[in-house]
Amino acid sequence: MQLAISTATAACSVALLDGNEICGEQHIVVGRGHAERLIPMIAALPGNGRADHIFVDCGPGSFTGVRVGLAAARALALAWKIPLSGFSTMALIAAGFDGDSETLGVAIQGGHGEFFVQDFKRTPLSPCSALASLPPGAASLFTNGDVILGSAADRLISERGSGRAFDALPRAADVRLLPAALRSLPANPIYGRRPDAIPA
Repeated sequence: MQLAISTATAACSVALLDGNEICGEQHIVVGRGHAERLIPMIAALPGNGRADHIFVDCGPGSFTGVRVGLAAARALALAWKIPLSGFSTMALIAAGFDGDSETLGVAIQGGHGEFFVQDFKRTPLSPCSALASLPPGAASLFTNGDVILGSAADRLISERGSGRAFDALPRAADVRLLPAALRSLPANPIYGRRPDAIPA
């Protein structure tokens, strides 16, 4: 059994997986309050969410959301003595798309009015650009996908003036769709931009 956790965006999402089978899932859009909801959602899964491996969303996204998910995943992995692996918010959103486009752009709201953007090739799913944090105008020029997914997709398509937008949030159960290389990252935060405060 594998437990998947995603709290890096407005979605608080958990799933218990047996390979490609979804054994249980909790997925709600909360905006804020992930810390209060996450553990009860895991406990509501079959067997209280007990698993042999944990996959956790490392970001980018909300600084607080990323930290909440990682802290919970690390604590459970330590208590259960099981492996812990990470994955990217951007890759998870791309994995959940079931349309016909071969190249996808993912755009989600970042900090200070910027967007996190990254392009993916679908077959097999793999990034074809680095993760970037850019103002809306620059983000619209950065991504090459005709289809843009994510919470900032509508705004990016509006800036660009072409393409199709799909408002999408990461769903933990879609971890089963990620290639092994994209769900075996170190369980460390992917903040996607420099910290606001820099030591003197």
